[in-house]
Amino acid sequence: MDIHSKETRSYNMSCIHGKDTKPEEIVRKFLFSNGFRYRKNDKRYPGTPDIVLPRYKTVIFVNGCFWHGHECCRYFVVPKSNTEFWVNKINRNKERDKQKTALLEGMGWNVIVLWECQLKKSTKDATLSELLLKLTCKSG
Repeated sequence: MDIHSKETRSYNMSCIHGKDTKPEEIVRKFLFSNGFRYRKNDKRYPGTPDIVLPRYKTVIFVNGCFWHGHECCRYFVVPKSNTEFWVNKINRNKERDKQKTALLEGMGWNVIVLWECQLKKSTKDATLSELLLKLTCKSG
């Protein structure tokens, strides 16, 4: 049973956007401050990656734990109402993620997936340091 009315839940869900999310902004600001230049949400590539680094032939997806079904994550909880709908939706998202990753890798791109939970206050610095390491090792 949902704790919100149908109207409140509908409003809450309508406020969630697919682009320019807080986790994406964290990654983009970090990259820019470290001298990386990128494109945002470039539709020329499969899956419209959140961040495209052409110089490094790398794309970055910043996934929401709920929407992309991050396994074993405290932020991914299957809703108790309309469960079948949500399970199907999240499974379709996960399958589409796999397909787009395979297409990009087939085109010679490096694909990095960052999760929303990795960008929380307690783990953000370690995650961004690891990202920087991955990118600088690719360029060297």
